[in-house]
Amino acid sequence: MKTRVYKREVHYYECDGMGITHHSNYIRFMEEARIDWMDQLGYGFDKMEAEGVVSPVVGLTCDYKHSTRFKDLIEIELSVASMSRLKLTFSYVMRVGEKVVCTATSTHCFMENGRPVSLETRFPAFYALITE
Repeated sequence: MKTRVYKREVHYYECDGMGITHHSNYIRFMEEARIDWMDQLGYGFDKMEAEGVVSPVVGLTCDYKHSTRFKDLIEIELSVASMSRLKLTFSYVMRVGEKVVCTATSTHCFMENGRPVSLETRFPAFYALITE
C-alpha cells in the first residue's frame, strides 16, 4: 500500500481572520495523513515508539497553490516518493474537489537510542510493504 487518500475537513480554528486556512496547518494535515497511512500498514508511530524507535522529520517542502477555507474537504493523497535503508520520503498532493491546493514532501529518518536505525533490519516486514 504505497498510496493512500486521507480526507479531512478544515476546522474553524484552523482559519485566520480572513477565513483562510492558516498555512501552518498543512504541515499538521500531512502528519495526520502519514499517521493514518502507517496505522493502516500496522506499523503506527505509537507501536514503533513503544519498541524504542522514533521517526523525526529531517526535511520538508510545501508549495501552496490555492487557499482553503472552513468546512472545505481536503483529500490528501500520500505516497512513498523514495526509500533508503535510513530515510523515507513521502509525497503529498492535497485537493479540494479537482483543484490541487498544495503539494508537499516530508523526509524522515528512524532512530533508536539516539542512533540511526535501518528499517530493513529493524522492521523487515514494514520495509517490505513499502518497497514492494
